[in-house]
Amino acid sequence: MVQNIQGRARPAPETSNSGTAFISEELLRRFDVSGPRYTSYPTADRFVEAFTLEQYQQALTQRAGGSQVGGNTPLSLYIHIPFCESVCYYCACNKVITKHHDRATEYLQALVTEMDLTLEHLGRGAAVSQLHLGGGSPTFLSDAELSQLMVALLERFRLAPGAEVSIEVDPRTVTNERLAHLRQLGFNRLSFGVQDFDPEVQKAVHRQQSYESVEALMTAARTLGFESTNVDLIYGLPLQTPESFARTIAQVGALKPDRIALYGYAHLPQRFKPQRRINEAELPVAGDKVTMLAAAISGFEQHGYSYIGMDHFALATDSLAVAKRQGRLHRNFQGYSTQPDCDLIALGVSAIGRVGASYSQNAKTLDEYYDSLRQGQLPIQRGLALTRDDIVRRAAIMALMCQGRLEFESIELAHLVDFESYFRPELERMRGLAEQGLVTLEPGAIQVTAMGWYFVRAVAMVFDRYLQADRSRERFSRII
Repeated sequence: MVQNIQGRARPAPETSNSGTAFISEELLRRFDVSGPRYTSYPTADRFVEAFTLEQYQQALTQRAGGSQVGGNTPLSLYIHIPFCESVCYYCACNKVITKHHDRATEYLQALVTEMDLTLEHLGRGAAVSQLHLGGGSPTFLSDAELSQLMVALLERFRLAPGAEVSIEVDPRTVTNERLAHLRQLGFNRLSFGVQDFDPEVQKAVHRQQSYESVEALMTAARTLGFESTNVDLIYGLPLQTPESFARTIAQVGALKPDRIALYGYAHLPQRFKPQRRINEAELPVAGDKVTMLAAAISGFEQHGYSYIGMDHFALATDSLAVAKRQGRLHRNFQGYSTQPDCDLIALGVSAIGRVGASYSQNAKTLDEYYDSLRQGQLPIQRGLALTRDDIVRRAAIMALMCQGRLEFESIELAHLVDFESYFRPELERMRGLAEQGLVTLEPGAIQVTAMGWYFVRAVAMVFDRYLQADRSRERFSRII
């Protein structure tokens, strides 16, 4: 259990009887800095428009021909649905606010066109182990439109046995009947966007939904046989206080979702227009944010959740918690996963994918997205072809983020480098984190401590060459 302890941070982690770390508020404040979430490395802000459509098509063709590593492994498939009926002021996602549901018709037709253009290079019938609909709000689509989309997908791709089929759900736009329809379509995982249950906080961010409505939906989801229900929360929103957020923590604990994502709100109104509607004077001060985070960690652990890493929790019996205990945790653009690392085909406006040693992103506006497809071209707007150094560093960062342990020999054998020579400056910086109790340095390995798991982004950042070169972190959320 995490406790708030005033005073100096300990030089090494202490643990409670349950084996989790005691974390001082001083240590939380020390690492209250901005940094990437590392759903990829290099991170998406490093993508360039010099990456061409031809490079993406070549990566698809190479995968289809089995000429790249992992060419025969199942795919992950992401579909971005940008539409929302109303704006949430905290939102930093790519979205289109509209009450005109007929706009979905053209978008679904465009998605089918994009699928077919993709399959000209990839081939039909590829196995998919993960399918995720995100947004925006995928439940903006009607039942008939969701059916149309799933039919189109399953005519072109093949779901592998045991595939995870998930969708982000706005509790304000679904009923028990809609959940039943999603289950019939094959969805087995739901992610409910809650953020906070306090009515005043909800008004301040323009997202109002009652605890009772979410409770009813989660009860229905379990009755319908969904394998996993997730809840998203945000701390640091306007009018939140440690006392009000403690009530939300208790309410979420009572709901007992299988997984919880707890994000720190990043107020960047210069980049995200909706955030300009937030009254900055109503945002909690840094000290209160730290108290909220510490209380959330403690509260969720008391409710039986395991801390997975960064901002994710899962019930001890959940497959994600089991994967962490067994060292089988993976990470992709959707966050932590039990599925092995695999290529990701991303469809829809602004969607980000990965094929082979390249990342790519679609056009960010609907006009640009539609224009490319009308011309018979995939809407790739920017991306990145990874260098050898990128791939080596990605392996190191993902080992830390997922296993909490970096074995030098595994990097040396896979990438033919002498680890201690290649990463001499990074190992020197790592000694400072060891002195603060976040890692232990062993002969031939770096081990993240129990305390270090709460700051694993700071540990991974040591190996980020781009970040170390420019030290510009304003583009990122804070790591706590």
